Amino acid sequence: MPTTKDLVARQKAPLTTPADLSRKAVKEISGALNALLADVFALYLKTKNFHWHMSGPHFRDYHLLLDDHGDQIFAMTDDIAERVRKIGGTTIRSIGHIARLQRIADNDAEYVTAADMLSELHEDEKALVLSMRAVHALCDDEGDVATASLLENWIDQAQRRSWFLFEATRA
Repeated sequence: MPTTKDLVARQKAPLTTPADLSRKAVKEISGALNALLADVFALYLKTKNFHWHMSGPHFRDYHLLLDDHGDQIFAMTDDIAERVRKIGGTTIRSIGHIARLQRIADNDAEYVTAADMLSELHEDEKALVLSMRAVHALCDDEGDVATASLLENWIDQAQRRSWFLFEATRA
């Protein structure tokens, strides 16, 4: 039977998970994944914002496109956060933490044309791909093949979303 002292000690124990990566690798990869996670949350919310505020002659098509994109983007969040925990790191804890880490800019404009929405999301998807490639390179350097493998799939998904957004804005 654990003593009160044992229970108190467990409550104060750091959130560490045994991992086969060095402490340095865990810190660097966790930091990179947390910044990526913040960007993914920012892109998700921007995509939903544009989905909710879409208007114009192609409303239905764009509304549905952005709904699909939002679902794909949101699906990444849990996998990224759980990967951070699996390798022994800790992840974001609040909206404020996301705001401090995100590199994808918010768009709080009252009105954005459909074409501008799609173009902005296209650029954000391209930026997300570049960020994921940088994290992939870090994972390669540190021998984290599992995270690198996840990133390869996410890069492909982001490139597909970027392609769709580009094609939707062609004259």
